[in-house]
Amino acid sequence: MEPTVIITGIQALPLRIPFKPGDRVAAPAWGPEDLNVVDSLLVKVTTDQGLEGWGEAFGYRGVPVTQRAIDEVIAPLCIGQDATRIAGLMREVQGQLDVLGRGGPLTHALSAVDIALWDIAGKAASTPLHRLLGGGRTDLVCYASLEAYSDPALVRAAVRRALDDGFGSLKLHEKELPAVRAAREEAGPDVAIMIDVNCAWTVNQARARAAELGEIGLAWLEEPVWPPENYAGLAEVRAAGGIPIAAGENVPTLLEFGRLLDARAVDFVQPSPAKMGGVTELCKVFTLAAIHNVTVMPHSFYDGPGLLAAIHALAVLGSDDSMIEWRYFDLEAQIYGDALAVKHGRVQVPQGPGLGVDPDPDVIHAYLKT
Repeated sequence: MEPTVIITGIQALPLRIPFKPGDRVAAPAWGPEDLNVVDSLLVKVTTDQGLEGWGEAFGYRGVPVTQRAIDEVIAPLCIGQDATRIAGLMREVQGQLDVLGRGGPLTHALSAVDIALWDIAGKAASTPLHRLLGGGRTDLVCYASLEAYSDPALVRAAVRRALDDGFGSLKLHEKELPAVRAAREEAGPDVAIMIDVNCAWTVNQARARAAELGEIGLAWLEEPVWPPENYAGLAEVRAAGGIPIAAGENVPTLLEFGRLLDARAVDFVQPSPAKMGGVTELCKVFTLAAIHNVTVMPHSFYDGPGLLAAIHALAVLGSDDSMIEWRYFDLEAQIYGDALAVKHGRVQVPQGPGLGVDPDPDVIHAYLKT
């Protein structure tokens, strides 16, 4: 049977968008050397039918190597293939690349292509992605995921602004107790506060720091242990610390998610669509998590198609407790302009075909990194 929609092009588009003047942040573990900008990597897939799909790979310091993976490895394997055979094509490409590893830039690159192919599938069917996946909610609760500030005064200001904007839950990227305590004092006792420390501590350090953080009343402590694949150590911190544990953004495959959940290491699992295989693999994690009675909280610390992929999947497969991670800081421009926004702590699930909205071409033109 002849394929109906052929992939004719795959283009990686690195964007570098500065912060608005005056927005001061600390040096995050995942960030670029230039702390005044955010680097993103969009991917556009085109077909012989004139359809365009948009995807996103994890960015920051990984942009150059992931871009090369797309241009030199992933694109040659996908161009000329049937764009409608998403799961089969992704499986075949994974099989051809297994000798090169099962995570990192190659998987990030493949994730972007997968998201773009789902965008194309929705556009071909003239229906939004969440309907292709089975239909779901029309809006979702978001939590504000703040940048790293370190200075307690700056943390207070960011917390106050997020609360004034209608968010009822906040995530900090802070490691020191004074900054975390400042957030709790500013937010009051009823606001859910989470902390992501990006795999900063050994198991013993994490147990000690969890004990210190007990007074804050955290909704969860995210990725406290280095290395992130130390699931047994993570389970030890969970058992000893008395604080719910979240992790999963650095888990690259479904099998590894199974190992994480089998270890009873987390209360919340955080698959990242732009890191672990796109929409195709993300949806599988929901089923696996349900078997283990664990809530899925997708990692969606993105402004582009990676965020939209999480929104559509969560609208269909998420539980009542699931939330969207909304990257909450001020950039000079947003990838979708004014077409995607949070109001009163909730985001509307886009109802246009595919992902529902395309990146703003003016933003791409203005901030494309050459």
